[in-house]
Amino acid sequence: MVHFVGMLAAIALTALCWGIYGPVLGKGSALLQSPLRAFMCVGLAYFLIAIVVPLGILSRFGEKGAWRTTGVVWSLVAGAAGALGALGVILALRVFQGNPIYVMPLVFGGAPVVNTLLNAFINKAFNQLKAPFLAGLILVITGAVVVLLFRPQTGHGGVVVEAERTLGWLLSAMMAMLSWGAYGPVLHKGQMAMGGSRLRPLICIGVSYFLIAVLVPWALLVPLGDAGNWGGGGLAWSLAGGALGALGALGTILAFACGGKPFTVMPVVFGCAPVINTFATLALAATTPESVSPFFLAGMLVVAAGAATVLAFGPRGHAPPKPAPA
Repeated sequence: MVHFVGMLAAIALTALCWGIYGPVLGKGSALLQSPLRAFMCVGLAYFLIAIVVPLGILSRFGEKGAWRTTGVVWSLVAGAAGALGALGVILALRVFQGNPIYVMPLVFGGAPVVNTLLNAFINKAFNQLKAPFLAGLILVITGAVVVLLFRPQTGHGGVVVEAERTLGWLLSAMMAMLSWGAYGPVLHKGQMAMGGSRLRPLICIGVSYFLIAVLVPWALLVPLGDAGNWGGGGLAWSLAGGALGALGALGTILAFACGGKPFTVMPVVFGCAPVINTFATLALAATTPESVSPFFLAGMLVVAAGAATVLAFGPRGHAPPKPAPA
């Protein structure tokens, strides 16, 4: 019972953090006027929350599990997927001026499909993809089309410019969708390979974020002639966005540690996060409730329902073989 309550609390933490992530990060990158600087802030937040703090706890109190090469590699890959997903979100929101109110539901709608298909590949369980999964997939696609058709319109640069902008943020959102869809299964594999450790996979994720989201952008600031700023407001919002991402990652790891599996944890996360995202966007952004079509809201709910269905009826893997009788 304690493990079940802990798992629910950890899932709620992840859904809340990742639901608020997009609007907060979008506000920070807009104030900094630089996607690279916002990306660096995300990496710095991960460095503090996912490396410095866990290393201190691990050295002081220790933890079950062990550093194993396989687990480290899988966890680093999960961290790289998370960092590339964050980059995709920043590109969609800042460079191509997408709005979190419709960018994030598409990301959270598509990621479960990637998550389920990757789970099927890892567990060699494609034969378990039955009719409910296909129905969920159809719901995701249908809801995504409705969201796109009835999204709040903020562009005013002409048909050609708006089309290019839409294509840009769609491709960036797809990048985030693919990366974050792979995140859960890969992270779970890394954690299991390190004996169920909570802190070690988080440290690996922080290392990946530091390499991809701090060192690389820092090296590119001057060559790309970045004209952004390090204003206090933009810095605070972007660091807050990174902190939300890191806390969401911690919530995912804790949910797995409490007995959750990717096919049980991620449906709730990806089902609740778009709803939280919508309320957070309306609270933080210039989008007003009057500009949001009821058809858009309906489409968003269909996306969330489809995402939850895809994950709930996705493959569970194969049961371990029964030992041979003595």
